[in-house]
Amino acid sequence: MAKVLCVLYDDPVDGYPKTYARDDLPKIDHYPGGQTLPTPKAIDFTPGQLLGSVSGELGLRKYLESNGHTLVVTSDKDGPDSVFERELVDADVVISQPFWPAYLTPERIAKAKNLKLALTAGIGSDHVDLQSAIDRNVTVAEVTYCNSISVAEHVVMMILSLVRNYLPSHEWARKGGWNIADCVSHAYDLEAMHVGTVAAGRIGLAVLRRLAPFDVHLHYTDRHRLPESVEKELNLTWHATREDMYPVCDVVTLNCPLHPETEHMINDETLKLFKRGAYIVNTARGKLCDRDAVARALESGRLAGYAGDVWFPQPAPKDHPWRTMPYNGMTPHISGTTLTAQARYAAGTREILECFFEGRRIRDEYLIVQGGALAGTGAHSYSKGNATGGSEEAAKFKKAV
Repeated sequence: MAKVLCVLYDDPVDGYPKTYARDDLPKIDHYPGGQTLPTPKAIDFTPGQLLGSVSGELGLRKYLESNGHTLVVTSDKDGPDSVFERELVDADVVISQPFWPAYLTPERIAKAKNLKLALTAGIGSDHVDLQSAIDRNVTVAEVTYCNSISVAEHVVMMILSLVRNYLPSHEWARKGGWNIADCVSHAYDLEAMHVGTVAAGRIGLAVLRRLAPFDVHLHYTDRHRLPESVEKELNLTWHATREDMYPVCDVVTLNCPLHPETEHMINDETLKLFKRGAYIVNTARGKLCDRDAVARALESGRLAGYAGDVWFPQPAPKDHPWRTMPYNGMTPHISGTTLTAQARYAAGTREILECFFEGRRIRDEYLIVQGGALAGTGAHSYSKGNATGGSEEAAKFKKAV
């Protein structure tokens, strides 16, 4: 029997919801390209419920306890005195979400002598030290594609919000003003702009498809070039390197995984390549960017705006400069944890657990590390190494609350 340690974000401040805005969710049975949705043997939740917070428990308690396993759920994840740190010592499985990540650093993995599976309820496993997982033969898995479209929609919303100066304009209305000149002095049309994505995987390609009707010029860079048919369909311009693409774009959206090769790829030097007045939207990972370089670029006017929902570490300290820098459209990490997405990644988490406990093969598209090596999606998208350095700073948020 296994001990499953699950780290989830806190419930709403006014309590776990008793009712919801909608009665049900639209139904789909596959993602673009044909990959099927998660296929667990059963689920113990109603799609549309809040599953990603501590009371939601990803709908796992009945399943796990009925099979003799122990489930520990907490939101207290940072610092040496946290519940996560105490419970990790004898945990067999760790589950967390990218939105409230349980950072599995080299030190923590070394302490977790029983750890066999690190499972991301969502997409992105950079909060796990992949090198230590490889060295320790820990399987790392995530629910690929479960919230890719959720994130792609958020990217389009953020691009429009920045370019049209939506958030400051909304604030004028909230304050009772009618300050049209203040609103429009930083507002432009997206039409005819050049928009580029760093990575054109599931999320990046979905962003490109959703932007095509806006009559923009579309660009992308990726180490895996798209089929010629897709390039022609969307009239895409491919760039061999990120540095080749930056100078031609008015808007750059980051949609690549975080690993040692992409860490801090947006920095003081690379920002010099951008057009003056360019916009960056980042819903991938905060550590793709040098925190202070982005803030300086906004203050100097090198960038006209920066938006997204990813920070490093998460939760971000209260004094994080992205909270207050000019022309930012930052939110907490929410793009991939809509109620719609939660139903899919909760089901995918259960599917992975069923496979793990029953000795069945986990889908290749869900695998990041297995058998002491990058595997499945991990071999396609990640590189070896550790990107968790500095994650201890997340404890600052806990102390400030």
